[in-house]
Amino acid sequence: MNRLSVSDQAFVRPSPTGDTLGGVAAETRESILLCEAAGFDIILVETVGVGQSETLVHNMVDFFLLLLLPGAGDELQGIKRGIVEMADMIAINKSDVNPSLAQEAKMHYKNALHLLQSGRDQWTVPVEKIDSISGLHLGKVYEEILSFVTSQKEIGAFEANRKTQAADWLTEHIENGFLRYVKQNPEMQQKMNQVRKEVEDNKMSPRTAAAQFIAEIVNLS
Repeated sequence: MNRLSVSDQAFVRPSPTGDTLGGVAAETRESILLCEAAGFDIILVETVGVGQSETLVHNMVDFFLLLLLPGAGDELQGIKRGIVEMADMIAINKSDVNPSLAQEAKMHYKNALHLLQSGRDQWTVPVEKIDSISGLHLGKVYEEILSFVTSQKEIGAFEANRKTQAADWLTEHIENGFLRYVKQNPEMQQKMNQVRKEVEDNKMSPRTAAAQFIAEIVNLS
């Protein structure tokens, strides 16, 4: 990152996530499009961390790289299963600190991936040991990314994935716009408070209250 930040061929932009879940900012997709329009052919999107909510980035990138640390207890936790299933590649970073632990983690995830269904057609998820400081095997990571892009384009999956992402993006904007519309409308806010009170008093289930609220605001609109 220190080298990239002073390069005239790179643009680095931190984006606070605020209240947005998923490990990315609300306008990350627009930032990606802007960078593409500016001529950047490689765009890296880094999430704020790894967890069950850090998965939205999977729906806005072409290649999903999962970075893990050896000996961090990841191999014993089921919490990361969802994000492991989404990974197009797994890289065990800082593998030079404890080579034996790194090798153990690599074998664990290679074995685990045999039991998980890959979300990509005709692609076997690779697992590689790397070190970001020394640059160990970073070239292999890049080679795998290029191989992935080539293979996915050959079978038409690359463009199909982008079309699906665009459709999901539309749905997300509709949902967010709908919520903003409700929150900015005093009459709808009043009805929201009414059904909320019904739920809090156990007079109505959340599902029934939500259905009633939606029906009422559709009639209002």
